Amino acid sequence: MKKDCEDLWAKNKYFVLSKSHKVYLDIREYLKAKEVDIVYLQEKIQSVKDIEESKKDFNNAILHVWGYFKKDASETEKQGLFALLEEYMEGENSQEVVIQYLNALLKKYPNKYLQESTLLTGENK
Repeated sequence: MKKDCEDLWAKNKYFVLSKSHKVYLDIREYLKAKEVDIVYLQEKIQSVKDIEESKKDFNNAILHVWGYFKKDASETEKQGLFALLEEYMEGENSQEVVIQYLNALLKKYPNKYLQESTLLTGENK
């Protein structure tokens, strides 16, 4: 049961972080318990789906994801992402544009963990 919860969390943690830093921290704390319930965890993850977009939380999640690329990506690729993020923060583009860019990086620099992340796959929408 604990393993199933950890697997579910691994897929959804950046999605949750992109929606609510508070819920992200709550779930991390919950998963430290000896006994965890997958239904409760699914409900907590689903609860963030309808939370209004937070530019700050989305930006934070993207910076976490960027950490997986920073050793491999070129300076130009880094500048490209950060330019898109800045435009997003200023309301000049959408989360989708940033996620598409990350997915392009993911094709170039495969990472199994990120390939299963619902933030990037859009499976949580």
